[in-house]
Amino acid sequence: MTSPMSPEPTPPHVVVVPDSFKGSLTAADVAEALRSGVLAAAPHARVTCLAMADGGEGTLDALLTAWRTPVHHVETVDAVGRPTTARYAVSPDGRTGVVELAEASGLPAVSDAPLQPLHAGTHGTGAVAAAVLDAGVEEVLVCLGGSASTDGGAGVLTGLGARLLDAEGRPVPDGGEGLAQVASLDLSELHPRARSVRWRLAVDVTNPLVGELGAAAVFGPQKGAGPGEVAFLDEALTRWADLLERETGVRTHDLPGAGAAGGVPSALVALLGAEPEPGATLVAESVGLPAALEDATLVLTGEGSFDSQSVRGKVADGVARVAAASPARPPVVVVAGQVLLPAEQARAAGIAAAFSIAPGPIGLDDLMSRTAVRLADVAASVTSLVLAGR
Repeated sequence: MTSPMSPEPTPPHVVVVPDSFKGSLTAADVAEALRSGVLAAAPHARVTCLAMADGGEGTLDALLTAWRTPVHHVETVDAVGRPTTARYAVSPDGRTGVVELAEASGLPAVSDAPLQPLHAGTHGTGAVAAAVLDAGVEEVLVCLGGSASTDGGAGVLTGLGARLLDAEGRPVPDGGEGLAQVASLDLSELHPRARSVRWRLAVDVTNPLVGELGAAAVFGPQKGAGPGEVAFLDEALTRWADLLERETGVRTHDLPGAGAAGGVPSALVALLGAEPEPGATLVAESVGLPAALEDATLVLTGEGSFDSQSVRGKVADGVARVAAASPARPPVVVVAGQVLLPAEQARAAGIAAAFSIAPGPIGLDDLMSRTAVRLADVAASVTSLVLAGR
């Protein structure tokens, strides 16, 4: 029994930092469900909730939730040139602007039209980036993922004011088709601040720009490219990378991560000095995860499917890396819709344990209809177990 003079025990600090459960709950919703489970098991616990993402779709929402700053809107065009509205964010200190490529140039936004693997482009994302530069930021974070195009980032450049010209000095078409024709770059009208800010690229893949593991070969089919179009696009990206290397001296053909989002990093690395970084690590830094973990007792993260990709740059991997570097070194536990990664591989990646919210054989519709309740139940069980060990 604690004597009257004994200090009160320090409440446990549980950090809840999940990804979204795509098709079911946003990252913020998942965090709230996990939080309710933690408090059901330990009402005295201190709980910090941070919505996370891996640098692709959903990252903008995660940062807006963490920063609690207003969302900004820009009139632009989608991947096939139709008028649309895209969002961007600015950090509370006004230094960092966030552009999510999927907002203007994402595949879901053009799902109502036939896929155009040769013509889809990223000009609309470049226009959003120009608006972010106009806002006076010192750093632009571009979140890559969910792209509808394979244009090597050429469209981002034209959205920023550059002109891509053919051998006759005429502007080339948007998309991969244009890359096959471009002979020179005219940067005279490039946004005046484009080269004076820091560009950071959140990527969640390590694919090179070209070759059998490149942007066209691996991701082109998802965007409607058949075998012949994949070959055409890979050749066009190679031609584009050759031109960039001649113009800047920077080789991006085999740069890890350059194949993300249809090759967008190639243009931004070569011409703007952009820095590709693991998306989950970048987001973790932006939402303040390192500071939150300094005195953490337990870390709960989660995603729809915990599998081999989860420990290769996804949210669980990023959270585990930050936790391993923190003074408290708290255990990291994954709560997922399904767990497909063997426990040994999870532990090797710094994950103490992973639990599925499925109570047994169950249909996907049933699982998704009660995701929040099951998240809370598992979180309560995990919290009880970990705190009992204290």
